[in-house]
Amino acid sequence: MLRRVFWSKRDEVTGEWRKLHKEELRDLYPLPNTVRVVKSRRMRWAEHVARMWEGRVLHRVLVGKPEGKRQFGRPRRRWEDNIKMVLREVGGVGDWMELAQDMDRWWAIVNTVRNFRVP
Repeated sequence: MLRRVFWSKRDEVTGEWRKLHKEELRDLYPLPNTVRVVKSRRMRWAEHVARMWEGRVLHRVLVGKPEGKRQFGRPRRRWEDNIKMVLREVGGVGDWMELAQDMDRWWAIVNTVRNFRVP
């Protein structure tokens, strides 16, 4: 979408029009990266749910295992899978449920996710 807004740029050397690169677009539009914001908010929500009482429905839905047969094909990615994937990206180790109990360490991870550069 940013390429449409900022259109293209004339190259100083060749004089030809070219599309802007991602880095140039980031320099022109320095608002927070949407992917980073979504990932950090997901991590904040996971911490909130992990600290809930285990009998709460939301907690049971997040950590529970569904019964019955699954659909044919690749299983869908679950919230827990997304959380583990983000932890691997930033170098977090261990069980995310235990990690979420320590607020200082968890918030350090959330801040790292928020400031993490996505290619």
